[in-house]
Amino acid sequence: MAPRRARKRAEGTASSNVFSMFDQSQIQEFKEAFTIMDQNRDGFIDKEDLRDTFAALGRINVKNEELEAMVKEAPGPINFTVFLTMFGEKLKGTDPEETILHAFKVFDTEGKGFVKADVIKEKLMTQADRFSEEEVKQMFAAFPPDVYGNLDYRNLCYVITHGEEKD
Repeated sequence: MAPRRARKRAEGTASSNVFSMFDQSQIQEFKEAFTIMDQNRDGFIDKEDLRDTFAALGRINVKNEELEAMVKEAPGPINFTVFLTMFGEKLKGTDPEETILHAFKVFDTEGKGFVKADVIKEKLMTQADRFSEEEVKQMFAAFPPDVYGNLDYRNLCYVITHGEEKD
């Protein structure tokens, strides 16, 4: 077994690697998100914090099982470092922007940079990892189609892979 100081240093190295995955502005944005979600300001996000966050976003009747499943995704109590690590792991699994763009381009036969929202909705609800009606509504709330029912998939792909809209 390693001496206490060496063990501490090794543990610190493992947790600090997550900070190297993001630049300072991204870390600051994650910190702001964490602070918003940590409703009781105890430095940890728990089931009640998640319930309060959903309520603040207008989703009132979140099932206990759903909240428990979210909390169980973490290896332990969710402090900021664990929160950042979880996002890092999720983002690391995201396909490259070019791959996602190519998937949308299949439906953009005219090459205009948008697809009909009803086509995307139908595909999301009937293919592969099927979306529920609620999940489709949430996506279109975050990325609303234009007045003609078109979805700007280039911007959507950018946000999926970079976490923020283009200026």
